[in-house]
Amino acid sequence: MAQNVDKIKDHAELFQEPEYQELFKAKKAFEGMPADETVKEAADWTKTWEYREKNFAREALTVNPAKACQPLGAILAAVGFEATMPFVHGSQGCVAYFRTHFTRHFKEPFNAVSSSMTEDAAVFGGLKNMVEGLANTYALYKPKMIAVCTTCMAEVIGDDLGAFITTSKNQGSIPEDFPVPYAHTPSFVGSHTTGYDNMMKGILTTLTAGKKKETTNGTINFIPGFETYMGNFRELKSLLKAMNVNATILADNEDYLDSPNDGTYRMYQGGTPLDVAAESINAEHTIALQTYTTSKTRDYIAKEWGRPTSVSRPWGIKATDEFLMKLSELTGNPIPAEIEKERGRAVDAITDTQAWLHGKRAALYGDPDLVMGLLQFLLEVGIEPVHVLVTNSTPEFEAEARALLDSSIYGKGATVWGGKDLWHMRSLLFTEPVDFLIGNSYAKYLWRDTGTPLIRIGYPIFDRHHLHRYSTIGYNGAINLLNWIANSILDELDRNTIVPAKTDISYDLIR
Repeated sequence: MAQNVDKIKDHAELFQEPEYQELFKAKKAFEGMPADETVKEAADWTKTWEYREKNFAREALTVNPAKACQPLGAILAAVGFEATMPFVHGSQGCVAYFRTHFTRHFKEPFNAVSSSMTEDAAVFGGLKNMVEGLANTYALYKPKMIAVCTTCMAEVIGDDLGAFITTSKNQGSIPEDFPVPYAHTPSFVGSHTTGYDNMMKGILTTLTAGKKKETTNGTINFIPGFETYMGNFRELKSLLKAMNVNATILADNEDYLDSPNDGTYRMYQGGTPLDVAAESINAEHTIALQTYTTSKTRDYIAKEWGRPTSVSRPWGIKATDEFLMKLSELTGNPIPAEIEKERGRAVDAITDTQAWLHGKRAALYGDPDLVMGLLQFLLEVGIEPVHVLVTNSTPEFEAEARALLDSSIYGKGATVWGGKDLWHMRSLLFTEPVDFLIGNSYAKYLWRDTGTPLIRIGYPIFDRHHLHRYSTIGYNGAINLLNWIANSILDELDRNTIVPAKTDISYDLIR
C-alpha cells in the first residue's frame, strides 16, 4: 500500500490511532498489569503523609536525582577555552551521553572524544587507549589543547592520568609541549558541579605553570561556573564593558554553545584564548559567579597564585547592586548612568507586578548556586519558598541557604532538603501543596502527577526552546525571572477560569 507523505503524523497524534491503542491494551494484558482500580488505589496512597514518611525513610535507593555526573561538568569547563577538545578516558557510551545531553539542551553540536575503553582495558588498564586516543585526537581534530577527564571505569581500575599523559608524550602521540590538562572525575562521587571545579583547576594549573610574575597585570578574572544560560555571558560582558573593567573570563563558552549560523562550520567557536588564560595567574583579583562549582579552584588560586578571590552571585536587585559596587571598589570606576537606568527599569517592573507575586508559595530545586540565586530573587519580590531541594547539596550550602531564608519574613517557613531527589519532591508537593514549582525539564513529571504549575528555570531544559539564550543575572536577568514567574502565574489563572458559564466570571482581559 502506497504511503501518503502529506498525511504523516507526529507521534503525539499517531499513538492515539485505534491500532496503537489496541496494541497498548494487549501489551498491558501480556505483562500482567494490575487492574486500573488497583493502580489508582496505590497511586492515591503515594499522595498521603503516611507514604511521605516511608519515602523519606529510605536510604538505599535514589529515585530521579536532580544532578548529573562529574565528567559532564568537566567537559563544559573544557569547551570554554580556545580550540580545546574534551577527551574522556572511559567508554564510548558515557561520552555519547554527555554530548547528547548538552546538544538536547543547547540545540548545538557538542564535541568530545573518548579513549573507547572496553572489557580488555577494564582488566589490563587503559594506557594503550590513552596513547592511541591522544594521537588520533591531535591528528584528526587539530586542537590547541586536549582536556582529559575520566569516567567510572577508569577510576575503578585506578588509571593514573598524569602518568598516562606523560607516557603518551614520550611515545610521540602528542608534542612534548602540547597542553593536556586533566582531572580525575569519578562519577560515583560528587556531581557535574564537582567535575566542573576539578577540570577548571586542572586547566588553570597547566596553563599558568611558570607564568607567575612579581607584578600584577591589572586585570580581574571572572569564573562563571557551571553556567548554562548563554545570556549570562552576554550580560556579564555588557556590565564589564559599561564599567570599563579590564577582564578575563575563564571558560567563556558563549560562542561555542550559542553560535551564529553563517553557513560555515567551525569545530571550535570562541573560548578564552590560551595565552590570556595563562596570564590569569597575574590578575589583581578573581571573582567567581558561583560558590559551589569553584571551591577547589578558588582555594588553588589563593594558595598557589597568592591572589585574592571572592564570590558574587548577581541574581536579583540587591545582589547585582553589591556586584557592581564590588567592581567599582576594585577598579575605582564609577557605576555609569546607563546601568542605573537598567536598575530603575528592573525595579519598576517588579513594582508593576509585585501584587501578583506577594505571598505566593513556591517549591524549587536545582544546583546549589542556582537555588541560592533563585532564593535571593524570590525573597526580594515577596514569594515564600516552602520546599528547597538540592540533591548535590553540601553542609556549607545548607547553612548559607538557611541564613538567607531566616533573613526574610518570607523565608522563615521554608525547609531545605539537602541530598533528596525528585521522588521526595513529589511527596512534598502532594502533602504540602504550593502555588508553583521551579525546576528543569524533569519536573514536568511532577507537574503531571501533582498538578503543580511548572516554571522551567535551570539545567537541563529539553522540552522548551531558547530559554538558555536569556540571562538570569544582572538587572536584565531579574526582569527575565520576573517575566517567567509572573506570566506563568497568570497563565495558570487563565487556565483555572476558562470554562464558559462556570468559571469564566473571572476570565479577565486585564490583569
